[in-house]
Amino acid sequence: MRLLLFLLYFAVGPLPHASWAPALRAQITTPDEFLPHQLGETFTPHHLLVDYYQLVAGESPRVTLEQYGSTNEDRPLLLATVSTPENLARIDAIRENNLRRTGLLDGATDPALNNIAIVWLSFSVHGNEASGSEASMGVLYDLANPDNAETSKWLENTVVLLDPSENPDGYNRYTNWYRQMANRFVEADGATREHQEPWPGGRTNHYMFDLNRDWAWQTQVESRHRIIKYHQWMPQIHADLHEQGYTSPYYFAPAAAPFHEYITDWQGNFQTEIGQNHARYFDQNGWLYFTRERFDLLYPSYGDTYPTFNGAIGMTYEQGGGSRGGRAIELPTGDTLTLYDRVAHHRATAISTVEIASREAERLTSEFANYFANSYRNPQGAYKTYVISGSNSPGKLRALTTLLDRNGIRYSRATESKDYTGFDYGSGRSGKSRIATGDLVISAHQPRAVLTQVLFDPSSVVEDSVTYDITAWSIPAAYGLETRASTDRIQLSTEPFTLPAYTNPLASVDIETAYAFALPWEGMNSARYLAALLRAGIQVRTAEKDFTFGEQRFPAGTMIVNRGDNRVTPDFAEKLRRLTDEYEAELTVLKTGFSANVGGDLGSSNYALIKAPKVATLSGEGIYSNEFGQVWYYFEQDLEYPISIFHREDVEDVFTGDYDVLVLPEGRYSFSDDELSSMTDWVRSGGKLIAIGAANGSLAGQEGFGLTNKETKDTLSDEAKQEKLLLPYAGQERRFIAGYIPGAIIDVEMDNTHPLSFGIGERYSSLKVSDDAYAYLENGWNVGRIRTGAQVQGFVGNEAYSKIQETLNFGVEPMQRGEVIYLVDNPLYRAFWENGKFLFANALFQVQ
Repeated sequence: MRLLLFLLYFAVGPLPHASWAPALRAQITTPDEFLPHQLGETFTPHHLLVDYYQLVAGESPRVTLEQYGSTNEDRPLLLATVSTPENLARIDAIRENNLRRTGLLDGATDPALNNIAIVWLSFSVHGNEASGSEASMGVLYDLANPDNAETSKWLENTVVLLDPSENPDGYNRYTNWYRQMANRFVEADGATREHQEPWPGGRTNHYMFDLNRDWAWQTQVESRHRIIKYHQWMPQIHADLHEQGYTSPYYFAPAAAPFHEYITDWQGNFQTEIGQNHARYFDQNGWLYFTRERFDLLYPSYGDTYPTFNGAIGMTYEQGGGSRGGRAIELPTGDTLTLYDRVAHHRATAISTVEIASREAERLTSEFANYFANSYRNPQGAYKTYVISGSNSPGKLRALTTLLDRNGIRYSRATESKDYTGFDYGSGRSGKSRIATGDLVISAHQPRAVLTQVLFDPSSVVEDSVTYDITAWSIPAAYGLETRASTDRIQLSTEPFTLPAYTNPLASVDIETAYAFALPWEGMNSARYLAALLRAGIQVRTAEKDFTFGEQRFPAGTMIVNRGDNRVTPDFAEKLRRLTDEYEAELTVLKTGFSANVGGDLGSSNYALIKAPKVATLSGEGIYSNEFGQVWYYFEQDLEYPISIFHREDVEDVFTGDYDVLVLPEGRYSFSDDELSSMTDWVRSGGKLIAIGAANGSLAGQEGFGLTNKETKDTLSDEAKQEKLLLPYAGQERRFIAGYIPGAIIDVEMDNTHPLSFGIGERYSSLKVSDDAYAYLENGWNVGRIRTGAQVQGFVGNEAYSKIQETLNFGVEPMQRGEVIYLVDNPLYRAFWENGKFLFANALFQVQ
């Protein structure tokens, strides 16, 4: 009880007649003393949040502060380390000893350091869930205050890491907007403007990415910086402090089902102990809360699951409020939820987490060490070895090894061949196979065994339950890699895996005398190189069919740079040599334009000139902000190609401008008849329209477009319909999931002769996150289709599965001089589906 009284005292500001307040002020500055407002009175600008952390770090011998990175908008990412001065004096030894106990660092452990617990508290990964960052200042003060006997005791055997703002750009976007909109007097009416955050909101980062879904994939700069630091510490407990709808009571662990099957009993049970500790304080204060609902532990890229699969007790804490909460908002009960309340609740769970970590430090650290030892000796999953063929393109292997390195997953290169029985990810069947010299081998017998298996298993086990996120994410499927998995621990000789050192094939070539240069179209590395060539003004062609020069066969989609096409290209030779080296392109020099096969000559009509497209996209109300961000990020960061962004209401300006391509991110557009007419006229005049995901729904059935929704037949008998009408209220959630696809991988049959599938092949593993179903195009190319009995990884409800069979997944509709490309599944989803990004490059460059 004393702890909560203490927390409440500082949540509302120090009392003016508190006899011990001056002594505290003389040592550590409170948030209320530093800020121009009381903590919880209003939202703090990000720069003042940073300033307060810097101030306390300068005042307190218990706190050190480091900047571990910067955001896209150049705001600092901070991490405060809090413990006793004695522990801080040996902090590197404590950190390294912890890593040695996990097996991630070689060397003997120091028994004197074994029982020091490490707790990491992360605040406000969603920027408009701002009470977390506000509370972090109070938590920092509570821990740094030398007159707080309880926290002083806890820090003797505990190191606490505080990340005050996981998403500074989003937090800044929200708090700046709110401070501009807020009335002088507190406004609790949720219908007023200060409770109605405009598009795109502050939830996401600069590129509109949800950083709470990015821990494993690390597509965003904030995630990449953070995981480097996380791996240097490997805490035993990680709590991610969020907000939810303002009418919801506080949520804390234990989490809801489904739990991933690799989560240990120890992790689940200790979550419950932590929750019971929180409940003790919430009960004393009469604060409402709930556990074991809504927030599950399945998808591996959350701020609770990623630490869990790295051996920690990973948890989400959710306070009611969010962007609707403002400084105060009326509740359905007649009460008012204030920012003071929200800060106090988060402050309580954060401090309670430190308390139980200290109290159970010996058991916590011992079980943490056992987790890694057991994982190494006996990985839980069925598959013990993953074999990625060395024949995969160098670009794809480089992308894979980059992801493995970022996640600290160990891998090697086979130096001998060996027969084994393995599961083929492509065919979905097990059978005899052979490891070849040069294959990339990943053994599950390593410290990060659980994370390895979670990310690489062909499919996750999902109980029949509504889940909070996607249910399949297998890396071989996402990266389009030829892969097999074995249930055996394959013993063979290996060496560190490295790609061959790159040698520029043009280094010793006289470009001025060569006839042409050919580049295989194999993945995003090829797409980035093409984008760079086009930006440099180099003329490039694409082969619409397979062709042969001498003994070498080139597949359709191969890029051709003819010297004859580039006679007027300034500095052609220098640009080509420099860009080839920069992108490590594997060019083949062609000394003649004459081919041995018919139609293969380089002057043939089979080689289409790729025009450097001028691309536009739309943003604003009605467009899904996350999915808009995926398009924006793809062009600027993945492809490194310019894109112009228009407000949704200015779409007509695209059609009257000189744009070749319009990308419609996912959203609900409600185009007017005039806008649709202008759009079809623009396409017919040579424009290319690319519709992604839900954007297709705004085109389906509209005049001029051939996309139509799939008709579903009601096959129920009259008696069955009557029974359905009389089903009980109980069990409705279970019945709902029959028509639900939370996110699963589905096998798509591709027409590999069409440019949309160049470099992809006859099969594509598609991440499907909705049950949208469209009929095959009658006057177009049904390039990607979901056939009857299509293979699925993850959870798909039986009614949804029936609905999507024999439907269009990727299609191209010619429209006079232009075309419409329908991408029913979003290939840019969260920027981690590497093969999807390549498919989008086909839509952009290869489809003519």
